[in-house]
Amino acid sequence: MTAASRSPKDFFRPLAVGAPTPLREIPARPSRAIHFFDPSNPKMAAKVPDMIGTVDVLLGNLEDAIKADNKVAAREGLVEIATSTANLGGRSGPTQLWTRINSLDSPWALDDLTTLVPAIGDKLDVIMVPKVQGAEDIHYVDRLLAQLEAKAGLDKPILVHAILETARGVANVEEICGASPRMQGLSLGPADLAADRRMKTTRVGGGHPGYLVREDPPRLGGVANLEASRATYQQDLWHYTIARMVDACAMHGIYPYYGPFGDIADTTACEDQFRNAFLLGCVGTWSLHPKQVAIANRVFSPSVEDVAHARRVVAAMGDGTGAVMLDGKMEDDASLKQCLVMVELAEQLAAVDPELKKQYDAIGADADESEA
Repeated sequence: MTAASRSPKDFFRPLAVGAPTPLREIPARPSRAIHFFDPSNPKMAAKVPDMIGTVDVLLGNLEDAIKADNKVAAREGLVEIATSTANLGGRSGPTQLWTRINSLDSPWALDDLTTLVPAIGDKLDVIMVPKVQGAEDIHYVDRLLAQLEAKAGLDKPILVHAILETARGVANVEEICGASPRMQGLSLGPADLAADRRMKTTRVGGGHPGYLVREDPPRLGGVANLEASRATYQQDLWHYTIARMVDACAMHGIYPYYGPFGDIADTTACEDQFRNAFLLGCVGTWSLHPKQVAIANRVFSPSVEDVAHARRVVAAMGDGTGAVMLDGKMEDDASLKQCLVMVELAEQLAAVDPELKKQYDAIGADADESEA
């Protein structure tokens, strides 16, 4: 049965007797950085308590980067970390708890779900599902989670996040987003997607020096000088896919994320890729190293200057109709909608980030002084 063949009034009914009622709207929780850690690694596990409050999402990884003979240890380690760490996950803590389960065609995915939901389902905010091909993958997880939630007596549904890692998944992105009211968002998985598309890059995210445009040759006397030096500009391999993902998520009221940036040492290129995704509409990204958390927190937070301008436009527009001139620029109802995106995001982030709150509050104080 496809999502389109279900009656709309049935879409928000639990898929199992006793399961929690599905959400009608996905909450807008700050998730600038989804920081991956290996729950079977004692050194990584020991760092988890100190990271609470410094990163929006901690994700216990059970899939790629976890060797086959370590899958059970990673799963059991995540249960131990979740049960022994206060203020982690559970919809109310300062840091969300997510997990990435193994792919649905693996021998471990079923055990991941049947172990984690009864043991720590009350603390798990989101389950990330890799290599989602179409709505049928989400339907499978949706029904199974409902049964497990009912059996565990959970009162809130666990949300689902899909990774776009195959060409078929990208082709089916709209139906994936609309497959279940559990859908929280999507992430781009550039490495697996590149392999599936047969792209000729071995990089994990980011641009490629061979993917470029070249400046036209200078002309002398009306004749192109093809031997002259000409500037080149590196292009973004992932622009199309991110934009398509953002549109699909916006259409269904869920959230898009950039995925991993593999070159940990190249913080400049990492920041550029994160900022491209932020400007296109993504709300966050993955972090593979603590230094990427700081980059993500900075890039996916509106700048003080942008928030100040947005607040000025909102104040000047009054009831939101008509147009005003600010600093020589016309601002109208479309400008107001753009600015409200910035203002609302700033308010959400200020609620969880004390340093940002100070910066954003200072804007208001400065405005009050200037008016006085």
